[in-house]
Amino acid sequence: MTTVFTLFGMNVVHKNATPISQPRTYAEYVDFLKQQLHSPQAITPELPKPTNHEQKVRIQCQVRARIPTVEGGEMYLYLYKNNQDDKEHLAIVYGNDIRSKSLDETWRNETIMNRIVRGAYYGRLEELVNNDECRNLELTADQERYLEEQQRIAKMAYKPSIEPPLVRIHSECFTGETVHSARCDCGEQLDEAMRQLQQAGRGVIVYLRQEGRGIGLLEKLKAYNLQDLGHDTVAANVLLNHPPDMRTYGVANAILSDLGLSNVMLLTNNPDKIEQLQAYGSIKVVERRPMVPRSWSSTPTLSHIDLLRTPSSSPALSSTSIPSHKELDKYLAVKVKKMRHILDLPDGV
Repeated sequence: MTTVFTLFGMNVVHKNATPISQPRTYAEYVDFLKQQLHSPQAITPELPKPTNHEQKVRIQCQVRARIPTVEGGEMYLYLYKNNQDDKEHLAIVYGNDIRSKSLDETWRNETIMNRIVRGAYYGRLEELVNNDECRNLELTADQERYLEEQQRIAKMAYKPSIEPPLVRIHSECFTGETVHSARCDCGEQLDEAMRQLQQAGRGVIVYLRQEGRGIGLLEKLKAYNLQDLGHDTVAANVLLNHPPDMRTYGVANAILSDLGLSNVMLLTNNPDKIEQLQAYGSIKVVERRPMVPRSWSSTPTLSHIDLLRTPSSSPALSSTSIPSHKELDKYLAVKVKKMRHILDLPDGV
């Protein structure tokens, strides 16, 4: 592999390219300018593709960033690439004692600034630069020495915990999370998982890009039209020639292992999720925590997240009233009756 140019600190490589030394044409000069965007250079490790004889899931954390939340807490967002699909799966990590092993690996030719940019640092970053004066990503010698010492101390202070954390494995749902669909409880489950993990101060949400139980948004919207004709969520998928649930959890298993976890307390109602996860052999679910729908709970409450999620066109919800919705109730009942979900059906559902 030969470096063609560097963009945002990472070398772009190609098998048959010739490295540019002295620009001789306009195109080479453009490439030369691209090389100057950030120095020094670091090469992103490649993930091996599975062969016909080897289907092992391989993942790599490419970047991590701190995310402060509007509720006053904070999390770290880890972005993963894998050798099974082209999607960017995520881990939302609460607490300072859970880290990615693949993120912490040293990449070829990288410096401390490369590691800072991709989030492979310890402790908390400090503001070292004046935004009005800084025009590039290079550090002064004093800044680099300060960062190296700060990282040395923070790395020595890092202590991982062996206690099983709360974990939620959540599949992407645009309709439930973004447009507040009442056809599912996905948005509510994500909010509740984030609330519990922030309250606990430690845990992981593995966010998998498996829209529509794996069939994708296009097919999911077709299934919605079939549901309006009276078919339930399982029957609609089957009528479109899809399994009731196409989701797999090999990537989730690999991500949890990369984060150094072997025993977890899983937030789920889905026994298939537990069975698939434990079948890989590296993760043990030591406890299942139920995800009870708010409208089915005997003590429903609304958090600040719920108020933020309330559409502006809807009347404000009080903290003591959670409206029920017949479409959501039907969806949840089908998950219990046809998909083995562990929930107690309320009377009348």
